[in-house]
Parts: sequence; structure tokens; C-alpha cells
Amino acid sequence: MKTVPFEPLDPALYRETVRRALAEDLGWGDLTTDGVIGEEQRARGVLLAKSPLVVAGLDIAAEAFMQLDPGAKVTRHMKDGDLVQPGTIIAEVAGYAAPLLTAERTALNFLQQLSGMATITRRFVDAAGGRITVLDTRKTPPTLRALAKYAVRCGGGTNHRAGLDDGLMIKDNHIRLCESIRGAVLKLREAGHDMAIEVEAQSLAQVDEALAAGVDVLMIDNMSLDDMREAIRRSRGRAKVEISGGVTLDRIADLATLGAEYVSVGAITHSAPAADISFEIERA
Repeated sequence: MKTVPFEPLDPALYRETVRRALAEDLGWGDLTTDGVIGEEQRARGVLLAKSPLVVAGLDIAAEAFMQLDPGAKVTRHMKDGDLVQPGTIIAEVAGYAAPLLTAERTALNFLQQLSGMATITRRFVDAAGGRITVLDTRKTPPTLRALAKYAVRCGGGTNHRAGLDDGLMIKDNHIRLCESIRGAVLKLREAGHDMAIEVEAQSLAQVDEALAAGVDVLMIDNMSLDDMREAIRRSRGRAKVEISGGVTLDRIADLATLGAEYVSVGAITHSAPAADISFEIERA
């Protein structure tokens, strides 16, 4: 697993995504706003936290406002990665009223979804208590993987593979088609990739086969607690272990005591509830 430094996202990773999201919402125009708000009317709005949350995606929300009003001024009171309480003003936005209203939903969609991912990630990380590294997965919204994985970093999690070209992982379907773990591992070694090899194991027999093949990381998937303990015992000094499958907040504290190095949690990116954030606007 590679630790990606926690730093602001390169705007090139989201600028076009924001443009397409605005175009999707705008269509032929914001009929209501155009009909009731004057072109020269100015406004000021605040992004307000309405539940405890970890902020993620503030620059992306700001981009939505500024694409429609390049002169808009965004004042950040919080930053990505901050844990905030209900009633906290995350940021203020000042500019022409009509573009602020038109961009509101797109800005909130990004900020709420990414903050939701960061918030649930922080809960898993806190529950793990530093005893195991919490990883994300490739179970991310299509076309938004870079943003989702950034949100995980905001929450204190660690990124697993960014894509299929970012690591070697032999999963259950690979094994079925190659007929054996050993055969799949040999083929990868023959391919000459200078990367660690990870193998998914769903039984202790597969654990033994993977260890005999000399894998670097063993993913133990959907095993009982007793089998996980035994798999970790057998792997000690031979391979690092990643726990996967059925990982919930209720179980993470117990899983963290087993001695594995990693636990991967698909839910932090595919099932995170949106954070409760509103945009409150008034005349400037």
C-alpha cells in the first residue's frame, strides 16, 4: 500500500468534472433564478455544518461557484480534514446572487458526498485505535475515484490501489480461471512486474497455497474470527495480512486486535451517507 501525502488536490483532477456536473444540472438554463433574480444583484452565502462531520471537498465546492462567477470570493473558515460540529460555518461565498444560486446544488453535492466519505472513514480509523491500517477499495463512484480516495485521506484512511495498473492483486475469479493460486502467481512473476503480489484467500487451504507460492500480501476474505486468527498466525514473518469482507464499525475494534496489518472497507466510499451541510444565502 502506498501512503499518499495529504495535500490539496490538483485542480486538473476535478475542474472538468465540476464543469460537467454544472452542465448536467443547468441544461438550457436556470429558469427560476433567471426569472426572479436580477443580473446585478449581489449576495453572500455560508456553507453551514448541520451535523458532526469531517470536511472534504471544499476546493471542489469553491470551484463550482467560481466557474459560474469567476469573481466570487470564497473565504474558508475550515479546511479539508477538519472535524467540525453542527452550527460551524465552513466557508463564506460572496458574489453575484444568480450564479451562487445556480451553483449551489452542484457545490453541495460534491461537498456533502466527499465529507460523508471522510466522516465515516474517520469513524473507522478512530475505532481501529491505531492498531491496524484502514484501507479503501476500488468500490468508488464511477469517474470520481480520485475525489473519493482524496476524501478517504481527509478522514485519515490510507489508499489501496488507485486502479488496475497500480498493483498486483489475484482475486477469486483470477484463481478460478487460472485453476490454482500457484499458477496465477507464477504467471505474474513471469510477466516481470516489479510490484508486490497480493492474493485473496477464502479458506485456510488457500492461505497455505498462497504462502507456499511466496506472496507478499494475503487478503483474507469473509473468514470467521477463528480462521482469521489462524491465517494471521500462519502468515507471521511470511506475508502481510489484509482483512476484507463484512467489515463494519461494530466489528472493527475486534478485528484490529487480531494482528493483521491492514483492513479494507468498501463501505467508506460506496455506502457513506452524505454529510448534512446547507448553503444559507442573503442579500449582500
